[in-house]
Amino acid sequence: MKPEEIDLPSVVTEVTAAFNRYEQALVSNDIAVLDELFWHDARTVRLGAGENLYGIDEIRAFRAARPSVGLARSLRNTVITTYGTDYAVCSTEFTREGNEKIGRQQQTWVRMPDGWRIVAAQVSLMS
Repeated sequence: MKPEEIDLPSVVTEVTAAFNRYEQALVSNDIAVLDELFWHDARTVRLGAGENLYGIDEIRAFRAARPSVGLARSLRNTVITTYGTDYAVCSTEFTREGNEKIGRQQQTWVRMPDGWRIVAAQVSLMS
């Protein structure tokens, strides 16, 4: 990959919009949008703070069973890097009021025929 293909402004704008849409859906528990933004495939992986989910069906089941309260969070140190026109990595830290732990989230996004989709995600907590 050529250095000039990294962080093309139009692609960064697209991925940032998708990332922000995901974040809004997450804190408002908009399961339909969360489902839309994950690649609907058995190869999609989401490694959570307390669960390992393999495939869209496990991710959907987790979302459906997840409590819908206490989801608000503040992001910091968000880094969105795009590589060419079809691949991106989004990394962020988050905190929740009343919780001393720092959360970390990393997502791999790929442009699919129906738009930007998360193909892999990881969430972890640190003291």
